[in-house]
Amino acid sequence: MKKRTFTTEEKIRIVKEASENGVTATCEKYGLYAASFYSWKKKLDQMGVEGLQHGMTPEHLKRIRQLEKENQLLKQLLAEKELEGRFKSELLKKQYALEKKRRS
Repeated sequence: MKKRTFTTEEKIRIVKEASENGVTATCEKYGLYAASFYSWKKKLDQMGVEGLQHGMTPEHLKRIRQLEKENQLLKQLLAEKELEGRFKSELLKKQYALEKKRRS
């Protein structure tokens, strides 16, 4: 028998359908083992939609979120440095223009 893989959207739909129609009936309809269904449900409850992606564990998800926060902080620091550099260059241009007027 060929192994069937389900997309994240299909897994979510199956979990929702099972809550409405019952686990046994839904598992029989899609040819699922109950263990697979309960594994999906546990991951969905613990980690949300990201948890249903292939190979995603709570540790992976935690690390990804940590890296996303760090990335956001670095982007903010870079933007601040860009603004600071732009302000300094504008200030230097203004000072140079004032000195040039004074000399004239």
